[in-house]
Amino acid sequence: MSTLTPDEQDMVRLVAEFVDARVRPNVRKYEADDVYPEEFIEEMKKLGFFGLLVPSEHGGVDVSTACFARVTEELARGWMSLAGAIGGHSVITYLIRTFGTPEQQAHWLPRMADGSVRATMALTEPSGGSDLQAMRTYAVQDGDELVIHGSKTWISNAAHSGLIGLLCKTDRDASPAHTGMSVLLVEPEGEGFSVSGKIPKLGYRGVEACELTFDHMRVPASSVLGGEVGQGWQQMMRGLELGRIQVAARAVGVAQAALNDAVTYAQQRESFGKPIWKHQSVGNLLADMATKTRAAALMTADAAERLDSGRRADMEAGMAKLFASETAMEVALDAMRVHGGYGFSKEYEVERYFRDAPLMILGEGTNEVQRNVIAAQLVARDRNNEGV
Repeated sequence: MSTLTPDEQDMVRLVAEFVDARVRPNVRKYEADDVYPEEFIEEMKKLGFFGLLVPSEHGGVDVSTACFARVTEELARGWMSLAGAIGGHSVITYLIRTFGTPEQQAHWLPRMADGSVRATMALTEPSGGSDLQAMRTYAVQDGDELVIHGSKTWISNAAHSGLIGLLCKTDRDASPAHTGMSVLLVEPEGEGFSVSGKIPKLGYRGVEACELTFDHMRVPASSVLGGEVGQGWQQMMRGLELGRIQVAARAVGVAQAALNDAVTYAQQRESFGKPIWKHQSVGNLLADMATKTRAAALMTADAAERLDSGRRADMEAGMAKLFASETAMEVALDAMRVHGGYGFSKEYEVERYFRDAPLMILGEGTNEVQRNVIAAQLVARDRNNEGV
């Protein structure tokens, strides 16, 4: 795995301690009733978790992507929803620090670092899903303002965010369509903007997902990320490299939690006069779970290290997201098998892992889309003699 600095190792240990002391003993009182975990969020703000990717000159912690991935794994090991609470926020942080104008960076990053402003990204539309180039949300210039029309759905943290990174069309006649897209930095307030109630979900509870509606909402023209329209597609695709690494890390955390619980239970539970892990069918299951989880962690670390090096990481991030998310689903199910009937009971945590795991298969681009991205990059790199 990637080598972290001593300070980064301390940060990962801090998160692990927070998870073990605060999150795991208390997660049920939030998760069961789908209650927003304000108590955890406030602690995460004080510990600097929302400023992980903010440059130090703007008050952030400024860790590597490799460290960010490990932090995400630890949070997801405790409760995947907490890793989701910093997911979109961190992608928008990355976009502003990478592409934002000096004014945008000075305005947003210090408040994002301390969590006083939390951000979310808005890509998916009710009729579009993963087909972003078919999006209908658009913004038109009107003097020194942009007027936004359209809607976005499945927006995590929508009701608690003070900043939306909105991908929309600023040139509806552009061909190909992606050349007419821009990212707008939108404050979710004022006339023409509304947020729906929470969308009911199988898992990923506590943190809300909502639909956003923009009905002639006006924002300053200076809201365009980087100050130049038409750059949004390239910007967001870079951001999604980080986003997919983060989703992969969430999946690793869920898989690790399921594996840990299965190993513990397999030592405590006895049948036919011995702990069940000594039965070959259970022992083999644990071995496969551990091997897959380890492989997912290594693939995620590899993608993070590549992004840290400044190289394009869309294929590696897609591979990590694909493999880790499928692994999380398999390991969560196998943990239920190890627990037998108790795995189907809310008395144990494994049923929660099984409900949370599907999100990583679907989120940040479905795994079917990931396979398309991976295949396209394999061919492109081969043609460019870059190696695969």
